[in-house]
Amino acid sequence: MSDATFRPASMLLATIGISLATFMQVLDTTIANVALPTISGNLGVSSEQGTWVITSFAVCNAIALPLTGWLARRFGEVKLFLAAVVLFVITSFLCGIARSMPELVVFRALQGLVAGPLYPMAQTLLLAIFPSAKRGMALALLAMVTVVAPIIGPIAGGWITDSYSWPWIFFINVPIGILATLVVWTQMRNRPETTEHQPIDYVGLMLLVLGVGVLQVVLDKGNDLDWFESTFIQIGTAISVIALVALVIWELTDQHPIINLRLFMYRNFTFGTLALVLGYSGFFGINLLLPQWLQTQLGYTPIWAGLAAAPIGILPLFLSPLVGKYAHKFDLRLLAGGSFLVIGASCFMRASFNTEVDYRHIAEVQVFMGLGIALFFMPTTSILLSSLPPKDIADGSGLATFLRVLGGSFASSLTTWIWHRREIYHHAQLTEHVTPYDPATHQYLEQLGGASQSAYLQIDQVVESQAYMLSTVDYFTLMGWLFFGLILIIYLAKPPFSAKGAAESGGGH
Repeated sequence: MSDATFRPASMLLATIGISLATFMQVLDTTIANVALPTISGNLGVSSEQGTWVITSFAVCNAIALPLTGWLARRFGEVKLFLAAVVLFVITSFLCGIARSMPELVVFRALQGLVAGPLYPMAQTLLLAIFPSAKRGMALALLAMVTVVAPIIGPIAGGWITDSYSWPWIFFINVPIGILATLVVWTQMRNRPETTEHQPIDYVGLMLLVLGVGVLQVVLDKGNDLDWFESTFIQIGTAISVIALVALVIWELTDQHPIINLRLFMYRNFTFGTLALVLGYSGFFGINLLLPQWLQTQLGYTPIWAGLAAAPIGILPLFLSPLVGKYAHKFDLRLLAGGSFLVIGASCFMRASFNTEVDYRHIAEVQVFMGLGIALFFMPTTSILLSSLPPKDIADGSGLATFLRVLGGSFASSLTTWIWHRREIYHHAQLTEHVTPYDPATHQYLEQLGGASQSAYLQIDQVVESQAYMLSTVDYFTLMGWLFFGLILIIYLAKPPFSAKGAAESGGGH
């Protein structure tokens, strides 16, 4: 598509500009997690409804991803990248000035749509400007950026929310985006690019938007509407299932499919993608639940919740370049399996927490889980791309990224649903034992000065706190078994794992 010999005037500045834009987008996925309870409170909605801030962004981001390759061929890679950055800045500003939850959700959805091309285009441009021998270093740099952003995100989100107000978590993108745009434009504007008019799969796109969009609404509203007791949920599920089945049939028969489902014929792509999507979904859910639990149940401020979650990025920061450099010397299934073992073990460690757990213990488990994260992305991605022909590497990378982002979006809805549903169950179980005839209850009432409305209210608060604690333990136990199960899935892939022509392919739309 473009001249492979082009080099920007300053490789350093071009790399910084491209990385800044990626940093801004990845930062935006974690910076909002810590601020969710504050945003929900300020806009007068429940914490469950607050997760729409995360899911609206993630779903629209996922829907936009399959379009990236077509847009890049139609308008050129550099123009698409710069347009995505500028539109991301504008939609970030709109998120900051939103005055109601519906407004914020609409602007976040738009922000997710325009953010779609950012990561795959950053990957493509970095691979294009670096010489073949240094492409591994280019990808390690991008991995470093995507690791640093989640460390800074929760801390920055907490500090901004505590010190200023939540809109500033979106306004912060404006100066970063403007700087990234100027740097990339000055360095990359003279890069030769050829564009081509290719038909777009409108039917596939429409079915994708309908199927995925409606499914997300069903997942988000299911709890409020009592699931299949609701006609709305029944109709929504039927529409989603019909649209997704039609999408699969259409994409397998269309000449220019928006999603190349034929790639699932390759064994390593199938099992590698399954491990990537489920692993990332679990990781995403953990990162969403932990700050919410710390703030709503343990009384942490947003900044302290951020400081408790952030240590997950410490080890990946140092280990990601080493994994990139030496991974090829190992069986990649061993590294990915080790990753799932560590993350699963960290989940079982959290399942032993109680309401008295201290900050240090929470942070130490996050540091340990970071070891698993450092070993997760690069080996799993290499495995899923390993059996694809060179011409399909870009499509494979795009499809895996699309499914990974979609998995994260669905995980945020399911995590919140599981957490609240298990709390209701445990609350009912615990309340059965709270009667004036129960010796423990009687003794506790005596300590509170006898039976009174305020005493029973206090007991109910204790019961609710313990019910959420038990629900949190249930969730982390479930996640622990999920990650242990992924060890079996990744071993269904077959070596060798050196991607055929990955170096020549120029990246991942």
